[in-house]
Amino acid sequence: MNLISIFLLLLGACQVQGKAVFAHFMVSNSENYTQSDWANDFTLALDAHIDAFAMNMAYADPVNSGALSAAFTVADSLGFRLFFSFDYAGNGPWPEDQVLDYLSTYGSNSAYYQYNGQPLVSTFEGPDNADDWVTIKKETNCFLIPDWSSLGAKAAMAKGVADGLLSWAAWPWGPQEMNTYVDASYRGYLNGLPYMMPVSPWFYTNLPGYNKNWMWRGDNLWYDRWQEVWYLQPEFVEILTWNDYGESHYIGPLYEKALAPMYVGEAPFNYVQNMPHDGWRLFLPFIIDMYKYNTSTVTQEGLVTWFRPQPMGACNDGNTTINTASELEIEFEPLSVLNDQIFFSALLGSTADVFVTVGDTDLTDVSWTHKPSGGVGIYHGSAAYTGTGDVVVTVSRVGETIVEVSGGSITSVCDNGFQNWNAWVGSATAIGTTFAKSLSLSNDTCVEGTGTGNFAGLCEFSCQYGYCPIGACYCTKMGMAATLPNATGTIGYPAAGEDANYSGLCSFSCNYGYCPDGACGTVEVPLSTPTSSPFTPSACVAGEGEGNLAGLCSYSCNFGYCPINSCTCTAEGVLIDAPAANSSLTGVPAATVDYDTYHGLCDFACSRGYCPEGACVLTSTAASSSSSSVGHDSGSSSSTTTSNITVVYIDPSVWSTPEAACPFPCTMVLPEITLGTTTTIIRPPYTTTVDVQWTTTTVVTQDDGDLSTVTRTSNVAESTRCTFSPTPRLPPATLIITDDPNPLREPGVTHAPKNRTIIIPPYPWDTSVYGESGSDDDLNIPKPPSIVVTDGPSRPKSKGKSSGTVCNDPFCHCSWDCPSTGYSYDGDSSSPPDDDDNPGSDSSSGSSSNNVDNGPDPNAGNDDTDKKQTATSTTTTSSCTRQTVTDAWVSCTSIDSTSTSCTTTSTQEVVGCSVTAMTTTTGVAEACYSVSPDDDQGEDGGALGNSVLASISSGWSGLASALGITITDAGTYTQVIYSGTASVLTAATTTSRTTAPTSTKTALPEYGTSSRWALFMREVDAEPSVTYTLQGLDYEENGLSLDFCVHDTTWSRSVDNNEIAPTSLTGITVFGNTCSLTASYPASYPVPYAVVGKLVCDKYADATCTWYQDRYGTCETGQIIGTLIMMCSWGSNSE
Repeated sequence: MNLISIFLLLLGACQVQGKAVFAHFMVSNSENYTQSDWANDFTLALDAHIDAFAMNMAYADPVNSGALSAAFTVADSLGFRLFFSFDYAGNGPWPEDQVLDYLSTYGSNSAYYQYNGQPLVSTFEGPDNADDWVTIKKETNCFLIPDWSSLGAKAAMAKGVADGLLSWAAWPWGPQEMNTYVDASYRGYLNGLPYMMPVSPWFYTNLPGYNKNWMWRGDNLWYDRWQEVWYLQPEFVEILTWNDYGESHYIGPLYEKALAPMYVGEAPFNYVQNMPHDGWRLFLPFIIDMYKYNTSTVTQEGLVTWFRPQPMGACNDGNTTINTASELEIEFEPLSVLNDQIFFSALLGSTADVFVTVGDTDLTDVSWTHKPSGGVGIYHGSAAYTGTGDVVVTVSRVGETIVEVSGGSITSVCDNGFQNWNAWVGSATAIGTTFAKSLSLSNDTCVEGTGTGNFAGLCEFSCQYGYCPIGACYCTKMGMAATLPNATGTIGYPAAGEDANYSGLCSFSCNYGYCPDGACGTVEVPLSTPTSSPFTPSACVAGEGEGNLAGLCSYSCNFGYCPINSCTCTAEGVLIDAPAANSSLTGVPAATVDYDTYHGLCDFACSRGYCPEGACVLTSTAASSSSSSVGHDSGSSSSTTTSNITVVYIDPSVWSTPEAACPFPCTMVLPEITLGTTTTIIRPPYTTTVDVQWTTTTVVTQDDGDLSTVTRTSNVAESTRCTFSPTPRLPPATLIITDDPNPLREPGVTHAPKNRTIIIPPYPWDTSVYGESGSDDDLNIPKPPSIVVTDGPSRPKSKGKSSGTVCNDPFCHCSWDCPSTGYSYDGDSSSPPDDDDNPGSDSSSGSSSNNVDNGPDPNAGNDDTDKKQTATSTTTTSSCTRQTVTDAWVSCTSIDSTSTSCTTTSTQEVVGCSVTAMTTTTGVAEACYSVSPDDDQGEDGGALGNSVLASISSGWSGLASALGITITDAGTYTQVIYSGTASVLTAATTTSRTTAPTSTKTALPEYGTSSRWALFMREVDAEPSVTYTLQGLDYEENGLSLDFCVHDTTWSRSVDNNEIAPTSLTGITVFGNTCSLTASYPASYPVPYAVVGKLVCDKYADATCTWYQDRYGTCETGQIIGTLIMMCSWGSNSE
């Protein structure tokens, strides 16, 4: 052998390594495989010149482990190769450690496919787990080519971890022929990295169990796509698929025992049975060799034919569409896109004729639509038919039959009443052998092509002469280059309004005599910048529906989701991005509407926050089912996640007619209920920073005598923290703040006040979708609880004695012991966090007056709240333990301890296997006093001040008596706090609150009766036993809230930590005056607002000082965290 021959052999070996063809294999469909089945599949794949199977594995599928062990053993014995394709969509994402485990176990196996010495690995989706592959690649040295088609090429490469990409765009859009625009995008963004190009012969699925029912037009696809592969020459090709029967794009053999997708996916009929696709493999050796080596040889001629088995309109179309709204595509009815045709391809060594008969009728106008350059290769064509009968396709040469395919038929007999949109494929090979070598692709160029829209004419002209840029055109045939026309010298440019995609085409075409108006011109003009790709098909941007569908269709069609069986698309355009879906919001059709018509729309709209009543029900308890993503319906019956419990959605009428039933076992989902009374929602105080600033105007005399006015806004003199109490209205009232005209107390100086407007959030409302950008990932959506009906009966009962829980009446801040309800509630504490700013000084009684526990939560039992409800009392009269959940309002006709007329209204209750929607019981008032929903629930609440106690005592003597309010001769009001049950109320604690102090001095500080002085303790150093600082701050009260807006840090003094609660302070500066403090404290820290001292000033009236110890922020410079010791107040605002 000479050196040249050796070189050519080595070159061929390099090409084999550089290019490869794989087939996607669904491992889940091999559940019942034997070793002979594996051997049969691998042998057929080797005969087809397929290099390896991409083993698609869903996470946690029990088929995986056994199937892989057998598959790798058989593949190794036959010299076949396998690699993993981890499916992140079928059963959820793969954990990183399990991916590592599989690759560590099999990556070094001699049957595992290696690319340049690295184990090749792929995925079906899973871009959210891209970061996992940093570690996986590092530990396994794998070569990653994922399918992240849900992102597109640009975003997939931006993940920064892929070594190449697989595209899943293997089927044409609507009535279009297959093109290479998506492939061109991948090639561009990969920038030289390996591209795995998808090839598929067909797509039809009707699996309601997976929410899938659509097709993409096959027709000429198997022929067209391989022509595109030859032109693009990608590094890899992946055939979709070998055995995905559920989507009808299998090219492997049919096994009855592997058709689980038909049953698991609840197909209305078996559209795969007796529908072989083996014929599509017949020409693969020639096709793949041509792709790999740029040349191939015909050694045996053959014929393949395929068609749909029923004429159009002969049977029920099953609501199957062309395209799918689940991919945000415009859907078409099959009759508007498909035709009754028979398709055929022949591998021939020279030209020949083709004939087709259906029944006894010879079809006319039968011919090849594509012939290979040089006469050697694949011929392709189609023929329209009418009528029914056996189909026979014959290829003859000079009157002699070369090869003939029969066995299939066109029939009006339907499959369970349905049209079968799958393809029947037949094939045959000629008797004898031949030897005809095709032309080399290395010498060929594109000789036929086209483009979309306005590009069609330009591409058809330029592609025939070999100029067929893949970004703008797609090539449909390779061959010997045609002779170019004479050049005209005309320089062509994109026409006005067009973009740079036209530049090359116009330059080439105009120079050779084709310069179409509307696309090109001879004058250079500014180019436009498209806002979307001109090669992307249009989407629905508006739609309408009838009845309850009107709102759903209007909303969903606007974002491209416009199912043709439910809505009518009224406008097309560039796809509008829909709000991100929130996985916690699930919509299902209401019980009164057709499930199939509403299901997809409710799922799409409700998950994005639009869930119209009467059409959809918002719930997160629907039975689980797989999504409609392409390519991952699992055929493993053992891996299905379908629940055995029926989910029943109860109609809102149950609240008026409390009757409901469902087959055992089942889960009842109760509807929302509109309460009969008004619910008042009180907004908490809102704190914000307000800057003190003003505008000054200066008149300046210039050199020429002219006057000029200079206006400027002064620097911020001081930042203050202000707290506002919103009014109970929507939207909240807008606050107007007017600055002090002399904030710096400058003698004789005033400034024009500057008004500021403060809008209390969350108004204006946030219009972003729930969960978007993580802003409200913890959002809880209130909804009625689900009721799971199993067996019974059993009924837990209240223990009938005190539970020891302290209740607080929101009106009077009283506390008493609650009787037991039989349930315990774990609620979030509203106490302030322990900041440890002041070790050892935290007060156990320092809870805010707004921290009110109103007893049992009316929303308890709702799985979307943070509260937990647990039965603490059950009976054992049944073989099973049952739980009763009751949410109650308790209302009494009087507030007297002897009352026996209290009513409990139950909103949800489960007893054994029956459901009682609403019950009302009347009995002895052994419950805490609470506020009926029918009663006035008061204002902002909070602890009652001395003035309120005085008003109650003077105006409502009966209420004062019931609340235990009395007044002493000295003017001190006493309030009794009770504990115990309603029938036995025992005085537990007495809190005294005195009237405001009197003084001979009547002057008030600058802010009058709203003025306060607060004493804070601040830690100077974090070390123990160090000096602390007592700090006095002036501020003004705003309404019923405390507004720590500091106007001056008036006084401070260093103290030891044992002087936290001072009894005497002198020389205190308060509002510019000198004051002294005297205070006394009980043995234990007093309750908030207890009077502990007096502030006596030289100038102002005496101020009453109340204990408050708690942690607050001040605003000396930014926010200062300190411990508030006491507050001293003047006038009617004192506590």
